[in-house]
Amino acid sequence: MELTAIRRRSRSRDRDADGMAVAAFVLGLLGLLVMNIVLGPIAIVLASLSLLYGTRRRGRAMLGLALGVADLVVLVSLAMADHTVSWGLNG
Repeated sequence: MELTAIRRRSRSRDRDADGMAVAAFVLGLLGLLVMNIVLGPIAIVLASLSLLYGTRRRGRAMLGLALGVADLVVLVSLAMADHTVSWGLNG
């Protein structure tokens, strides 16, 4: 009976890690367009946690991590160009 509970927890943890990898990718991609100051760090944290928990979607987690970092790079570069923290697509 305990072995079954351990297997269930392991499958649940794998599923959670896979979900975090997908969420990191989606939030990182979305963060390139809107709210990158919030979505970038969230994508980085979720990608890091999914890699730590051993996701089967390692590529997606790595993309989420890269996109989260890119979100912050875009924010910094556009903030430096405009001399403001907020920016918009309309210029």
